[in-house]
Amino acid sequence: MITGTVDVAQELAAFLRTRRERLDPRDFGLPARRQARRTPGLRREEVAELAGISVDYVVRLEQARGLRPSADVVESLARALRLAPDERAYLFGLAGQRPRTVDKPATTAAPPLAQLVADLAPLPAMLMNHRYDILAWNAEIERLLADFATLPPSRRNAMWLCLLHPRMRDFYVDRERVVREGIAHLRAAWAAHPEDEALTDLIAECTAHDEEFARLWAERTVKLNGRGLKEVRHPDVGVLTLQFETLTPVQDPDLRLLIYRGADDASRSALARVCRPPDA
Repeated sequence: MITGTVDVAQELAAFLRTRRERLDPRDFGLPARRQARRTPGLRREEVAELAGISVDYVVRLEQARGLRPSADVVESLARALRLAPDERAYLFGLAGQRPRTVDKPATTAAPPLAQLVADLAPLPAMLMNHRYDILAWNAEIERLLADFATLPPSRRNAMWLCLLHPRMRDFYVDRERVVREGIAHLRAAWAAHPEDEALTDLIAECTAHDEEFARLWAERTVKLNGRGLKEVRHPDVGVLTLQFETLTPVQDPDLRLLIYRGADDASRSALARVCRPPDA
């Protein structure tokens, strides 16, 4: 029975024990021992050897003696215990550490997600990675924003389009707020993906070519906003107010699914006209 708040030290201890006990020593090529194993799984000393830490440290962790392992120790334990990605993230959370990125950033959309974007029609929708690269989109959002298919892949980036694409520069009525919110997301992504050279290059390019971006980037805002309103100027229908919602797939937490809807009757009507196929 679970009552009260979580005792993090106890949970960390129990989690490490259960992960250790489920492992088969034969899978690690460990030398046979004369003494029979009294408990299933690996011994503490074997985990310590695999993780490159002391046996005493493993004992104290499993006895919930108030230790807070460093990110390096957590990473070593995760490898030694062969944790799955979700288990690894859980261990980092229990230790109060932030996991390092282990997978390369997504540069393509998984087919089910690409199909979902298409199926959201007639709502304009697109799928982006952590640096705002546009990985999948439907025809409706192209009619609203820009013809992504005609752009080089390196320019299919929502931040670049907002700042440097001629058609998009005056698209947002409150441009500074939109840029500020985009920068807040990019800064958080930059901290989480310090190894991402493409993201670093994007930030450097935007800083060099857009004074507003450079000024707002220097403010170091990190407050994220995944829901709200944007007022836009469309060349065919004039000003309309869009409600946006940003969703994150559970299995792809670095991706963002952006969906637009009209915020009022007039905007819904205008958005429907914008998104209507030319021959409809």
